[in-house]
Amino acid sequence: MSAHVVIAGGGPNGLMLAAELGLAGVRAAVLEREPELVPRNRANGLVGQVVRLFDRRGLHRRLTGTAEPPRPAPTFVFGGFPLPLAELEDNPLHVLGVPQHRVEQVLEERAVELGAEIRRGHELTGFTQTDDAVIAQVSSPTGDYQLDTRFLVGADGGRSTTRKLLGIGFPGVSRTDVVSRLAHVSVPRELLDERTGGLDLPGTGRIPPFVHHRTERGVFAFVPFPDRPWIVSTMEWDPSVDDRSPMTLEELRASAHRVLGTDVPLQPPAGDGHLRRLVGGNTRLAERYRDGRVLLLGDSAHVHSAIGGPGLNLGLQDAVNLGWKLAAELHGWAPPGLLDSYESERRPVAERVVMHTQAQSALLSPGPETTALRELFGELLQNPHNVQHIANTMSGADIRYDLGDPHPLVGRWAPDLHLEGPTGPVRLADLTTTGRPLLLGATDALAEAASGWSDRVDIIRTRSEAPAMLLRPDGHIAWTADSPNPLHEALTTWFGPHRHPHPTTTSNPRNRPPQRNFH
Repeated sequence: MSAHVVIAGGGPNGLMLAAELGLAGVRAAVLEREPELVPRNRANGLVGQVVRLFDRRGLHRRLTGTAEPPRPAPTFVFGGFPLPLAELEDNPLHVLGVPQHRVEQVLEERAVELGAEIRRGHELTGFTQTDDAVIAQVSSPTGDYQLDTRFLVGADGGRSTTRKLLGIGFPGVSRTDVVSRLAHVSVPRELLDERTGGLDLPGTGRIPPFVHHRTERGVFAFVPFPDRPWIVSTMEWDPSVDDRSPMTLEELRASAHRVLGTDVPLQPPAGDGHLRRLVGGNTRLAERYRDGRVLLLGDSAHVHSAIGGPGLNLGLQDAVNLGWKLAAELHGWAPPGLLDSYESERRPVAERVVMHTQAQSALLSPGPETTALRELFGELLQNPHNVQHIANTMSGADIRYDLGDPHPLVGRWAPDLHLEGPTGPVRLADLTTTGRPLLLGATDALAEAASGWSDRVDIIRTRSEAPAMLLRPDGHIAWTADSPNPLHEALTTWFGPHRHPHPTTTSNPRNRPPQRNFH
C-alpha cells in the first residue's frame, strides 16, 4: 500500500495539511488512532489570522453557513486585560466561535472531497527512510502493515511518536504548580448581569463575560456562549492537587469560591457537559522540524499555554505553509531549499507564540509583584499603538517572512484587497480557494513575463489600487510591482525554473487553464 504523503495524526492540523495537499493534486493518507471523530472539549474557536485563512479556502462559509466575510472582533483579552480593538484604525484580530470538533469535521469532509484517505483506528508505530522514500509501520484493527510514501508528516500531538522515533529534542519548561479547571454549567438567572451578559455576584460585584478575571488567589472566567453550553473555568497555583480522582462540579465550585472569595452556585448544564482538570503545563519547541523525508507539524513541533487561543492559529498556518512546498517537491518543480524554508519561516512564529503566552501567564499569576506589573501594563494599554502591537502579535499579522526582497509588503500576508474583475468587484478570497500561486493585476507585459510559469501560477487580470503582486499559495506576498527585484527572480525563487506550458504537465495535475480571468 502506498500514498504520496502519510500524515500521522488526524487532528485539525493533519486534516488541514491533507486538504492542502489535495488542492495540489497530492494524495494523502491520514493515520488517526481514534476510531471515530470524538467531540473533545479542547479549543472553543479560531483566533487570529487563521479565520481569514479559512475564508480564503472557502472553509469559513462551511463553518458559519453564511457567505458573509469574517469581521474583526470588537474586543479581546490579553493576560486578563480587555483590548478595545474597535478603536484601532487597522484591527487584525478575528475570532470565530466554533468548537474544535466542528472544525475537525469540516476539515475531514474537505480533505476527503479532495482525495485524502482517513484511516481511523490506525496508528504509526515505526518507520524507516531512504533517500527517496519512507516506509511506515502501522497498527490497525485488522493487523499491522507497511505503508510506502514519499514523505511522512508527524501531526501526532505533543507526545508525538514521530518526533520521539526521530530522536528530535523537545526542550522547554514544565510547570506543576498550575491547576486549571473547566466545566459546562448553568447559572441562576438572578446572578446574570443583563447589561454585560456577565455575572453579578454578591460581595464581588460584576464579572464581565469572556475575560479572565484575576484576583490575588487565582483566575476566574465565565463564558456564556449564545448557542452552546456555558463554561466556567478557574486557574489556581497549587502544587498539592491530587490529579488521580475524577473532577466534579463541586470541586469547581470550591475552586471558584477560593478565587473569588464568594460562593458561585454552579449547576449542571441542561444537556451533556464536560468536566476537565489540567495540572501543570508545558512550553516546548522542537529542536528542528525536519529530518530527511520526515517532518513535524503542529503540537508535534511546539506546545504552549492555551491562553489567548493561539494553538490552531499557529498549527493550521503551519499546515498551509508546508502543504504547497511538499506538493512542489512531489511535482518536481521545487527550487532548492524550498522545503527547508518551512522550518525557517514557521519556527520563529512558534517562538513568538511561546513568548506572548508566557507573558500572559505571568500577568495572571498571583502576588503583589504581578499586581504592580499589571498596574503599569494597564497604563501602557492607554496608548493605541501598544494595543495595535498586541493585536498584531496575537493575530499573527506582525509576521513578515524574510523572502530576500526589501519591499515592506513582501513576506507579509496579503491584505483583503479590493479588486475589480471583468464583471465587477472581486474578493481576494474568491481567487484563493484553489490554493495555487496567483499573479494579481497582471498587465500584458507581466503576463508575458510569467508565461513560463503558467503551469504553476495563475495569471489574474484584475485591477486594484494596490500594485500588481505575486502571492504564494499560503497567502504571503512574494513580489510586488514596486519591488526592486524583477518578477522572474521571484518566480524562480519560489516556483522553480520556467517551463513551456503544456496541458498534460504533471505540475498541473488538475489540468487547470494556465491563465484565467475571474468570472
